Amino acid sequence: MSWTRLIVAVALAAGLAVAATTSTSRSSAFPALVPCDATALSAPYRDVDFVSSFGCVGRWAYLWVTVGKGVAEVSVTEVERYDAVRASWANASRLRYCADRRVPAYVRQWGCHSN
Repeated sequence: MSWTRLIVAVALAAGLAVAATTSTSRSSAFPALVPCDATALSAPYRDVDFVSSFGCVGRWAYLWVTVGKGVAEVSVTEVERYDAVRASWANASRLRYCADRRVPAYVRQWGCHSN
């Protein structure tokens, strides 16, 4: 191996090490770990009886949930958006966000094109 290649390899390794160190030390307004589970997604709603399906992509999610009791029981589909200020999920208007195709394709498929 020539000295030039050795110097380039060392410089490249040093550059990658610096890049890895600086990229992990940056702060972000959006938390690295957003809870995408049935409990976090169903928190904005009252009388949740059963969560049958849910999924998340970034700050967007869909939720299939049964709410109410007895004859008032109904299954609904909701689209949610993560509110970074409140650090929680919030209902997102399907009429507003699905029509403009602002949600990721996965959430649009399961959240916007259901009941």
